[in-house]
Amino acid sequence: QVQLVESGGGLVQAGGSLRLSCAASGLTFSWYKMGWFRQAPGKEREFVGAIRRSGGSIDYADSVKGRFTISRDNAKNMVYLQMNSLKPEDTAVYYCAAVFDYGLTRPTDYHYWGQGTQVTVSS
Repeated sequence: QVQLVESGGGLVQAGGSLRLSCAASGLTFSWYKMGWFRQAPGKEREFVGAIRRSGGSIDYADSVKGRFTISRDNAKNMVYLQMNSLKPEDTAVYYCAAVFDYGLTRPTDYHYWGQGTQVTVSS
């Protein structure tokens, strides 16, 4: 049974930082590309970024490029999202997700999802 469990969300002031973690179990983690998505109230789930299997290639949404950093530790079955210079518009529930084969930026590409962690950025 595959499980993805996010942690690290919370309330932070604009300009602050948070680090989200996602612990994976029940899958051969190094075989999967890992993505981060977010969903604000009343909005569609949107791509934040994704990291390839070895961690050598990472893609980011334009809205977070230069502020967010994704990394992974295949030995620990963990993926991370370091968020700096946070803005109120970054407020959302953040999800990690895993995809085995094709696709990267669309939610429908992904096979497995975590339950999400709330990030709230106050102005």
